[in-house]
Amino acid sequence: MSITVKRIYEAPAKSDGYRVLVDRVWPRGMKKEDAALDAWSKELAPSTALRKWFGHDPARWEGFRHRYATELDAAAEHWRPLLTQASRHRITLLFGARDEEHNNAVALKCYLDALLKANGQH
Repeated sequence: MSITVKRIYEAPAKSDGYRVLVDRVWPRGMKKEDAALDAWSKELAPSTALRKWFGHDPARWEGFRHRYATELDAAAEHWRPLLTQASRHRITLLFGARDEEHNNAVALKCYLDALLKANGQH
């Protein structure tokens, strides 16, 4: 099916499908009951060191994506269930960052989309 990305502060929608938060820390000001999560996959978030290095600086985006992909390569047990889910149903990767173009959920979507495409499922 498909993988979408959405800020957790946006209202949940039925079209979101399986909703998974992919941030290591809980988003500020968000009540857990308002998040309408199916899962919180902290393990899929970038390491603290990588997150701090990136600092949401668009100039570091490509470097971040490359380094994050390396971390994800070593965390297959955490993203493989999402990939299986995405091959059958829509999933929405949720994030808290203000920058909607340069964040770990967008990078994770690109990573998973590439794997789906490589497996002929996208």
